[in-house]
Amino acid sequence: MSPPRCRIAPLLVATALLAACAQPPAPATPPMPIELQRLNEALRTHPIVLFGEVHDNAAQHALRAQALRTLLDSGARPALAMEQFDRERQPELDRALARPGVTVDEVIAAGSADGRPMRGWSWPLYRPYIALAIEYHLALVAANVSRADAMHVIEDGLAAQGFDARVPADIAAAQTSAIVDGHCGMLDAAQAGTMVSAQAARDQFMARVIEAHAANGIVLLAGDGHVRRDIGVPRWLSAQTRARSVSIGLLEGGDAAQAAAFDLTLATPAQPREDPCDAMLRAASAPRS
Repeated sequence: MSPPRCRIAPLLVATALLAACAQPPAPATPPMPIELQRLNEALRTHPIVLFGEVHDNAAQHALRAQALRTLLDSGARPALAMEQFDRERQPELDRALARPGVTVDEVIAAGSADGRPMRGWSWPLYRPYIALAIEYHLALVAANVSRADAMHVIEDGLAAQGFDARVPADIAAAQTSAIVDGHCGMLDAAQAGTMVSAQAARDQFMARVIEAHAANGIVLLAGDGHVRRDIGVPRWLSAQTRARSVSIGLLEGGDAAQAAAFDLTLATPAQPREDPCDAMLRAASAPRS
C-alpha cells in the first residue's frame, strides 16, 4: 500500500466521439492519446504486469481500466491480482465468481470478513476492474497480507510467519525512510524500522501470487510503492519472471524523481485533496477521553 502521505494524481484522458462531417470525411475514431498507446504496448508485450496507482486518483484508475479492457479485447486472459483483497478471502472470492450472474457488489462483499466493503479503499474506483473480471471470466486473486497478519509479522518476525527474513539493506533503508515520510515525521527511524517487515511481507506475498500465475499471465494492481523495481515486489521475483514483467508507475507530476524506479511511468496532475498530514496531526493533538 502506498504511504499515507502519497501525492496522488489523476491523468485526464478524454475519449471524444467525433460527429460525422460531409467534407472532409471524419475519421471513424479519434486519435488515441499517446499515454494510452504506451500503456497498451507495455501490456501487449509483457505477460506479467505490475500496474501501479495512487489509490484515490480517479483519472488514473479510468486510464488503467481502459488499458486493461483493450488487453482483454485482444484475447489475453491474465489473472487479475488486487491489493484491495486480503489473502484469506480467496476462497470466498472464488465461490462468488463461480456463481452465475454474480454482481460487483457481491464480489466486493465476498472479499470482506463482515460482508461490507473493507474500510480504507475508495471502492467506486475499483468496481471497473471487478466488472472486467466478471465479464471476461478472469481469475481474481487476493494479493494482500491483512493488517492482522502484518502485526504478527512485526511482533514475531518474517520467518515465524513463513516469509523470507533476509531483507536486503537497501530495501530496509528505503522502506524505513518512506514510512517516516508517510507518517509525516511522527515516527522516528527506529520506530519505522520495526514496520519494514510488514511491507516486506506484503511485497513477498504479491511476488508469490505473481509466480503462481506467471505461466498464463497476470496483472497486479497495487500502489506505486509496491511495484517499484528497486525496492518493491520485483525484487522478490525470480530472474526469469522479472525478465517477462513490466513495472508501470502512475505518478503525480511532483513525483517525477521516482521515474527511474519503474520500467514505464506516466506523470499526471495531482488530484485535489486535503494534505493527509494535516488530518494526522489533528488526530494526534486531539484530547483523549
